[in-house]
Amino acid sequence: MESEQLFHRGYYRNSYNSITSASSDEELLDGAGVIMDFQTSEDDNLLDGDASIGTHYTMTNGGNINSSTHLLDLLDEPIPGVGTYDDFHTIDWVREKCKDRERHRRINSKKKESAWEMTKSLYDAWSGWLVVTLTGLASGALAGLIDIAADWMTDLKEGICLSALWFNHEQCCWGSNETTFEERDKCPQWKTWAELIIGQAEGPGSYIMNYIMYIFWALSFAFLAVSLVKVFAPYACGSGIPEIKTILSGFIIRGYLGKWTLMIKTITLVLAVASGLSLGKEGPLVHVACCCGNIFSYLFPKYSTNEAKKREVLSAASAAGVSVAFGAPIGGVLFSLEEVSYYFPLKTLWRSFFAALVAAFVLRSINPFGNSRLVLFYVEYHTPWYLFELLPFILLGVFGGLWGAFFIRANIAWCRRRKSTKFGKYPVLEVIIVAAITAVIAFPNPYTRLNTSELIKELFTDCGPLESSSLCDYRNDMNASKIVDDIPDRPAGTGVYSAIWQLCLALIFKIIMTVFTFGIKVPSGLFIPSMAIGAIAGRIVGIAVEQLAYYHHDWFIFKEWCEVGADCITPGLYAMVGAAACLGGVTRMTVSLVVIVFELTGGLEYIVPLMAAVMTSKWVGDAFGREGIYEAHIRLNGYPFLDAKEEFTHTTLAADVMRPRRSDPPLAVLTQDNMTVEDIETLINETSYNGFPVIMSKESQRLVGFALRRDLTIAIESARKKQEGIVGSSRVCFAQHTPSLPAESPRPLKLRSILDMSPFTVTDHTPMEIVVDIFRKLGLRQCLVTHNGIVLGIITKKNILEHLEQLKQHVEPLAPPWHYNKKRYPPSYGPDGKPRPRLHNVQLKPIAEEREETEEEVHLLNSTTL
Repeated sequence: MESEQLFHRGYYRNSYNSITSASSDEELLDGAGVIMDFQTSEDDNLLDGDASIGTHYTMTNGGNINSSTHLLDLLDEPIPGVGTYDDFHTIDWVREKCKDRERHRRINSKKKESAWEMTKSLYDAWSGWLVVTLTGLASGALAGLIDIAADWMTDLKEGICLSALWFNHEQCCWGSNETTFEERDKCPQWKTWAELIIGQAEGPGSYIMNYIMYIFWALSFAFLAVSLVKVFAPYACGSGIPEIKTILSGFIIRGYLGKWTLMIKTITLVLAVASGLSLGKEGPLVHVACCCGNIFSYLFPKYSTNEAKKREVLSAASAAGVSVAFGAPIGGVLFSLEEVSYYFPLKTLWRSFFAALVAAFVLRSINPFGNSRLVLFYVEYHTPWYLFELLPFILLGVFGGLWGAFFIRANIAWCRRRKSTKFGKYPVLEVIIVAAITAVIAFPNPYTRLNTSELIKELFTDCGPLESSSLCDYRNDMNASKIVDDIPDRPAGTGVYSAIWQLCLALIFKIIMTVFTFGIKVPSGLFIPSMAIGAIAGRIVGIAVEQLAYYHHDWFIFKEWCEVGADCITPGLYAMVGAAACLGGVTRMTVSLVVIVFELTGGLEYIVPLMAAVMTSKWVGDAFGREGIYEAHIRLNGYPFLDAKEEFTHTTLAADVMRPRRSDPPLAVLTQDNMTVEDIETLINETSYNGFPVIMSKESQRLVGFALRRDLTIAIESARKKQEGIVGSSRVCFAQHTPSLPAESPRPLKLRSILDMSPFTVTDHTPMEIVVDIFRKLGLRQCLVTHNGIVLGIITKKNILEHLEQLKQHVEPLAPPWHYNKKRYPPSYGPDGKPRPRLHNVQLKPIAEEREETEEEVHLLNSTTL
């Protein structure tokens, strides 16, 4: 809708006007009859910021009445609110960087004045390291707390430890002397609910009672989680990574990284994981870490007053979140760089690495899993992989890509249906239904009843002599006389075949339930469910290849490596490769994913299989659609996010995208010295645009600058309170000098300080591929479209996103590019002023009319009353 256009502010010194008219800026200066000052000033300057401190200017009010007024006489303090942003608006990256450079120059200029100023300078220099240190400490501590609480509450569904209520099942049996090796999980201190309620440990009655209590606790945890989210922090639901990516691109979502969101997300994440839903805690841990980074950034003025600098802290926080989620500090840094960050300078790379290091150190100190590791499913393999295994690894990559493409389409279709039907109005009911179905189906199968992280651990683990899992129920060689680490390949026993059927059912269950679970109104991560699906598929394939190699070791592909009695196939390795492939197919991560899984295994030997599987999954997934799940949810929610990975291959021009269109109302503009306060207030009240181009006059239409709606409102309100004589009929002046006014005229209001004197501009013939690239790389909110210095329209980020969506849905086959047999930009208009046939431009189906450039349209507002 036009009322939602984001007419935002941009700073850039050069203009694409020079392509067609090298003298347009000079003509603008000459026409104004003044010399414009293009020196960078602070956004929080005073109302009359065109005069520097200590400088006097002459204000003419009437024919012969001259008065010399000092700047500080008008206003002694900066205007509160000027230079800030409203909720659901985009920040101006260039302006924020200018503010930071000005702040840095001011600190450096004062640091030699006194010891106090030097101390302030050192504090400012070290504040970046302090804030990432605090973020890492808090992220590691919260991750340890979440891991311990989630494990305890997950075991609470099955029973309770009578000797120490705060112990989970494993901890409860640690100190028992009555456990056996085969039944290491059974001890007198741990009581199931059936033993406590009906006094039976075995039999049908015990099974039914445990079944009922399992469902009861699952529904209780899910209901409590969704209720807390709905009542206290609606932003605490979901994974959080799509919103984090959007926020890091410059979008403002107030409260999404606040203290209430942090508190509720931490609590409900434990409840959601313990409920047994097909979700993980790894994605939400990134959101938790970013909440910590946002809260700590308010302790340092360097970050609290600058949105661009704050996003550097959030990039480091996201790295810390992945570091504690997977125990992968380097992978966390690469994840922040590859997947979530929009602006990632070199110093942010160092601070992200440091934050990930601190977070991992804290989590290792807490040791939440009792295995001296950062994750529950850390594994080590001792058998190398062989060349022939690349084929099943690539097949797992194909499966991961197909799973990713299916999941993205199915989940987005379900989420879209949730938004468009009445079912979405009852989030609590939806969570209860999903939790009930999950609990009822999951309990009979031991592999779905397990916590998902424990399931992945069991699938990753290689079968050693001390393993008692049914996945390791092989027929042993009676001639083996000693226990060794590398057990030769053996024929599968009945337990293995039974486990394969249970894993097949678990795979189908996980695939279906994950589609309906991701996106419900509780904290829900996607990393662990995707890895579980891949690990199940990989373990099944690994067992199949292992048995094939055992029974057919004389085949030419096995003959060289798999001799009788040799250990050549590791099914757990296939599970790990399948987990990476499925996660890569869903998220389309590549480098960071390989490093994360590599850090999980601790061996360089398996880098090549991981790379082969992950790249195959990405290629297969990209064949069905280039969007990952997070980009798809960003587009579904309508966030203004320009994906840097997406290529713009169309040949439209800036004139095809700019607003206003032919059927739209004319462009709302301000004149530099011909409007009153009442005129501007009327324009603000009658429109919803967030900014207005300032032109010289209705006749000239030449661009002077750009003024934000918010800054205009705040400046006028402040002037009415603090300056005498400012009324509705006061003339508003954006020029450097106030024009001559009649003696009886009220005092004029100078607003030059809030004017952006260098808005980014392009010509109407600029190709959109260049415009899109500029928006991505400079983080612009808007740019103005001109023709020989005359304002024609405006392009905002929302206009570009709408244009990209139209091109995806309605574009006809591409004609040759605009530079095909052309020396420069294509002439869109003939000598008679009528448009030429656009043979080299994309034609959109819904836009049938062609644009005519007449004198009336060049001078947009000649016949328009402001």
